[in-house]
Amino acid sequence: MAMRSDGRAARQWSSTEQTRAQFLDAARAVFAERGFAEASVSEVVERAGSSVGSLYHHFGGKAELFTALWERYRDEQQAAAAAAVAEAKSGGVSDPFELFEAGARAYMTAAWGNRDMVKVFYDGDSPPGFQKLLRVSSKKWVRDNFRLLGAPDSPVNRVLVALLTSFMGDARREIASARSAKEARQMVETMMAVLARLRAVMESDLMADVAG
Repeated sequence: MAMRSDGRAARQWSSTEQTRAQFLDAARAVFAERGFAEASVSEVVERAGSSVGSLYHHFGGKAELFTALWERYRDEQQAAAAAAVAEAKSGGVSDPFELFEAGARAYMTAAWGNRDMVKVFYDGDSPPGFQKLLRVSSKKWVRDNFRLLGAPDSPVNRVLVALLTSFMGDARREIASARSAKEARQMVETMMAVLARLRAVMESDLMADVAG
C-alpha cells in the first residue's frame, strides 16, 4: 500500500508540475505579445488548454503567474551560468575572475534565447511590487558575484563588483535586442572584451588594497 501511495503522490506531483509548465509556457507567449497590463487570464487559459479555476489554483492570479514566470527565467539564467562555472572548475580553472567570466559568457549567451522574457521583465510593464522584487534579486546577485570573485571586503571592491553586476544586467538587455543570433554572438564577444578591461581595473585596485 505504501508503494502504491508513493506512486500516486509521484504521479500527482508530476501532473502538477506539468500543468504549471503549460501555464507558464502559455503566459510566456501572451506576456511577450501583449505585456502584463494588456494580457488576459482567459487568453493564457485558452493557450494552456486548461481552465481559469486551475490557473488560480496553481498561481493565485495574473500577477503571481507573472512572478512565477520571472522566477523560471531567473533560474534558467542562473543555471546556465552555474553550469559554465562548474565546467570551468572541472577543467582546472581556479582563478576567480576566469570563473566569473565563464559564468558571464554563459549568462549573456542564454539571454539571447530568453530575449522575449528579458524584454517583458526589464522593458515592459509589470504588476505592483515586481520592481522591488527585481531590486532585491539584484542585491543578491551582487553578493553572489562578490563571493565568486573572492574580493576582499572594501568600499572600492563593493563598488567594483556592483558595477560588474550592473554591467551584466545592461549587457543582457542589449543582447536581447540584437537583430540576429549572429549579432548577439558578436555582442557577447564585445561584452567579454569589456569585462577583460574591467578585470584589469579591478586587479589594480586589489593590488592597491594589498599594498595599503
